[in-house]
Amino acid sequence: MDISSDEAEDWFMESLNTYKDLHLFQLEHPTKVIEWTGDKSICVAGYTGAKSEILELLLPLKLYAGDNQGLCAERDFKVQHGGFSEEPVECLIHIPGTRCLVTSGSSSSTLQIWDIGGDDSDVIKRSGVINLKSTSAKGIKIAPGLIDDPTVLHGSCISDVQLTEIATGRVLYTVGNESLDSVSGLQFVNARVFLICASNGTLLMGDTRDPSTARYPLEESKSGLHWSFGLRSDSSQSEPSTVARLSSTGHILLSDLRDLHSPFCQTRLNVQQSPPNNDFLNISWAPVLDRCLSVSGFDGTVHIYDTTNWSTEVHSPQPIFSHRGHDMSHDAKYSGSPAVVTTHSWHQSRPKTLLSAATDGSLHVWDWVDKITDR
Repeated sequence: MDISSDEAEDWFMESLNTYKDLHLFQLEHPTKVIEWTGDKSICVAGYTGAKSEILELLLPLKLYAGDNQGLCAERDFKVQHGGFSEEPVECLIHIPGTRCLVTSGSSSSTLQIWDIGGDDSDVIKRSGVINLKSTSAKGIKIAPGLIDDPTVLHGSCISDVQLTEIATGRVLYTVGNESLDSVSGLQFVNARVFLICASNGTLLMGDTRDPSTARYPLEESKSGLHWSFGLRSDSSQSEPSTVARLSSTGHILLSDLRDLHSPFCQTRLNVQQSPPNNDFLNISWAPVLDRCLSVSGFDGTVHIYDTTNWSTEVHSPQPIFSHRGHDMSHDAKYSGSPAVVTTHSWHQSRPKTLLSAATDGSLHVWDWVDKITDR
């Protein structure tokens, strides 16, 4: 979609009223990872080129200036730490409570362990590797463990999934499932229980005390698509955890963790095309904003939906907000193709603040205005 200069100017004027905060930043190389390392800092890493930069960035201080924004001159992200990976970074996670990162690339049969360093150094340096049992290392997904000793759950296909202790490289658990279905995502529900979403939409639930897994396949009519997933986990246990799955044709399925056989809600978003890269598909629950989820990966837009009133069959629900900034700030004249959002992430404590990145190297942080609740 080509955006005219008039349309971009109109969006910019409109943004003065639709955003509480909007900061646009340009990375040297595009990223498909945005990982929180603290309340005010993130990590990004390039996925193009032989040598990829890994950066820890401090969010613009103006975001936190409150009513004194006029006194705060710092509007840009600030580089805190940086390093280089010898291969494109496909997946990156931060181990909570540490200064440790784990990454996977597109070619090697290892996971890379990185030390972000502290105040005395601005370097992110590689501190170790985790050797993988599979030689087919493409598309490895990683999730941090939730126990005290730092661990990672990882795998590229179901039969590869294992839990590894970072300090020793010792394998603590291996999935007892021979399926060669590729993994599109995995996440812990609690310290022991985890979910795997296969690319074909099948969900598997496992427990690190038992190699067997429970399998929940999709009905035949929805097979053949690529699926990604997001888990909403309520730490207070006042509501059941909810799994959202998103397909490459815009189907969304919502399932209660207590009954993964039958989704309690399904809908189809009004998307014009399949995503140009299935790895860009992203569906995420808001950590603070109740029952809101976000979707990206089809084009240069991030859409926010309120699922509160979604029933069994919802037809083309309308988003409560759409961030079109990557489309509007992108100059297709120079890159030859429209920008596509590669990833997005919710702030962990600010209800309506998100970050998003796109194929043109743009990185945005934005806090939108809800016309109903924000007076």
